[in-house]
Amino acid sequence: MFGRRLRHLRRARGLTLADLGSRVGRAPSALSMLENGRREPRLSQLKALAEALGVPSEELLRRDPPSRRAQLEIAIEEGQRDPVYRALGLPHLKVTAKVPNDVLEHLSALYAELRRQRSKPTATPEEARAANAKLRLMMRERDNYFASIEQAAATALGTAGYSGGALSQGLLLSVVSHHGFTVRYVQDLPRSVRSLTDLRSRRIYVKQEPVGMHSARAVLLQALGHFLLGHSEPRDFADFLHQRVEANYFAAAVLVPEQAAVPFLTAARDSRDLSVEDLRDVFSVSYEMAAHRFTNLATHHLEVPCHFVKNDESGVIYKAYENDGLMFPSDPSGAIEGQRMCRLWSGRQVFGAEDRFSPLYQYSDTSAGTYFCVAHVDPGRERGFAVTLGVTYEDSRWFRGRESTVRRRSACPDGECCQRPPAELAARWEGMAWPSARAHSHVLSALPAGSFPGVDDTDVYEFLERHENG
Repeated sequence: MFGRRLRHLRRARGLTLADLGSRVGRAPSALSMLENGRREPRLSQLKALAEALGVPSEELLRRDPPSRRAQLEIAIEEGQRDPVYRALGLPHLKVTAKVPNDVLEHLSALYAELRRQRSKPTATPEEARAANAKLRLMMRERDNYFASIEQAAATALGTAGYSGGALSQGLLLSVVSHHGFTVRYVQDLPRSVRSLTDLRSRRIYVKQEPVGMHSARAVLLQALGHFLLGHSEPRDFADFLHQRVEANYFAAAVLVPEQAAVPFLTAARDSRDLSVEDLRDVFSVSYEMAAHRFTNLATHHLEVPCHFVKNDESGVIYKAYENDGLMFPSDPSGAIEGQRMCRLWSGRQVFGAEDRFSPLYQYSDTSAGTYFCVAHVDPGRERGFAVTLGVTYEDSRWFRGRESTVRRRSACPDGECCQRPPAELAARWEGMAWPSARAHSHVLSALPAGSFPGVDDTDVYEFLERHENG
């Protein structure tokens, strides 16, 4: 994308490769390699090129295509690398400047239709769980810290003049508008999407109210993140999951900026008063985002390994992450999502607490060691979910609530501390109960066909038709 933007800006200013080369002291052949993506620029080159073209360095590093032509050229190049296209046995098509735009439009549309007709259900439950397990392993290996996304978020905030604290609505809209998008708040957004971007008019449609567990601000930044991070149409379900994680990370990194959050967390650790609640309140985000953002920064900056889990009242796990050795229940493929956690863990105990909407501080003895956990149920959501952040016993010294006397001993996932009912109850009722099981809908269930899992294309296109001239 850097090369495309460089070529676009050079041509827009009527410069040849030789003209630009003389301004920056580089041979035209070296600049050609930059424009063709065969070489990455050094920082000094980047600054010199930006100065010669009369633009800030950030303009050259933007991840969105500089023109419809560039977008089409990228789509054709990516399409020819797709196995569906390669299976046709056609020779590689080199897109030169002599190929008209309408030809590229036709080829791009034909490729999209080829993919649509060859599409199958996005993922079986087994494939989805395997993809999610692989993604979680990658997150664990990186301590859930993505330096490139942190930089993208910092750059986006810098364009809006962010100086600290919670991100105001004005600054949020400034970030969006700086990248050429406008925002439309609507009530008739298709039920199968949390946001919808019209690429023709560069409008991002969102609802004013939260969508599931995501605030309207987070949803807007997730949509923007897809473009700033250079995402293209997902190749498969694993790619879809990866893009979703990156977009969510970008939104959190903008709403809880590294440059402001790290000094805040460092001071809290030094005072032995680390708290998810304070992170939530200072940056005006949800408890879930604050807890997940803590996992991004805690190990990398504070050297505190941790774990995160989101579960419903019955104990079914919807999201989980750990790099502190905690053993989550898992199926043979290694998948955690959809498994039921021990009833003695804080994420389930909090639902039975006298005040279920206040944080529950608990020590849990497990086969992997003792952990200090803080579990919280968000009272403002339609469906009750608990979010738990935990650390090892040794690291509990840095946290508020460490004086808690609540302690539970769990033998899960290998023991039978909660997998079987108490013997007295079992003796009285075994063989005398016939429950009618409730069907569960879960994010890793089988999903319908399509590039964007679960999205109804007809609803999306009808919506865009209604709002095209709005």
